[in-house]
Amino acid sequence: MHETQQANVDLLQIFYLMRLTRAMEERTRTLFLQGRVVGGVYTAQGHEATTVGAAMTLRDGDCIVPQHRDLGMHLVRGTSPRAVMCQWLARGNSPSLGRDGQLHIGDMHHGIVPMISMLGESLPVACGVALTMKMRKRESIVLASCGDGATNTGPFHEALNMASVQKLPLVLVIENNGYAYSTPGYKQFNVQQLSERAKAYNIPGETVDGNDVLAVIEAVSRAGEHARAGNGPAIVECKTFRVRGHSEADKADYVPKELREEWLKKDPITRFEAYLEQERLLTARKKAQMEARIREICDDAVHYAEQSPEPDVATVTDYVFAPDGPIAIVGEPGADNPRYINALDRRTGESFTTVSQEEEAIGRR
Repeated sequence: MHETQQANVDLLQIFYLMRLTRAMEERTRTLFLQGRVVGGVYTAQGHEATTVGAAMTLRDGDCIVPQHRDLGMHLVRGTSPRAVMCQWLARGNSPSLGRDGQLHIGDMHHGIVPMISMLGESLPVACGVALTMKMRKRESIVLASCGDGATNTGPFHEALNMASVQKLPLVLVIENNGYAYSTPGYKQFNVQQLSERAKAYNIPGETVDGNDVLAVIEAVSRAGEHARAGNGPAIVECKTFRVRGHSEADKADYVPKELREEWLKKDPITRFEAYLEQERLLTARKKAQMEARIREICDDAVHYAEQSPEPDVATVTDYVFAPDGPIAIVGEPGADNPRYINALDRRTGESFTTVSQEEEAIGRR
């Protein structure tokens, strides 16, 4: 483990969020195998240090533009496990109102922009959010993520070019897990590090061990300060590994057994746990209490989701088009309630956010 600004981070909280991320996904995988999840399940086992560590560097007012393996980012930013489980079970009160069973969700109250399922396409959107922050002279930044495969798409290069030219406050985290679905890195790239692509846009690029959460925090913090100071975007490539298949329907037979075993030995949660025990910050008692709390939260989230209503077919056309009239922009000066979702609520007379504040409090920081 690397030295980090430990005074500014709660190491046990980081460990808790990494464990909660994996536990939530393990529970969802079980539900999927039982036929209780709508759609596919895309897990991030092995990515927890990257997703949690990157998001822990952010401040209030910052935004994230995550991808499908970034549950850890959602949990760090305050998304309720209940809301996540309602989403996976496609309930009528989920963040997408039952229209989707994946993590294509967002909540601008927590600074989360929903992802676009065509990977790479969210990056121009991240540029738009960052440009808005720059035009409004905020000290906020946008943290966007993508996989190694998405760095070979047009939107990736278009977004980086625009962000560089406009000096946008954007930090791009590349979660390089070795495979774009079934295509290994050596068949995708002719560079040793994907961070080298930053040179083409005259911006900083750094590659770190994505399974070392403190190294991730240090690197993303540096990139964030660079962007926050008005110097433009930066890239952080986090080298990690996708232990499971692209989805739970993918057995990942194309991954050599030896390679998977090698990465399992570098499991980010096991490594961080050993570090905390070495530093005498994590005792057996604290770990047991944490695990009991995580089980309780997962049990509660599943129970709540299963008791939640199915989507109402009568609402299938709702929110396809924005209602007529002005929309309050997030953080707009003078807006009485500067949250986009609540602006819609006032005009439709219906609540978009159906999980109460008390219910959302479960699992929040």
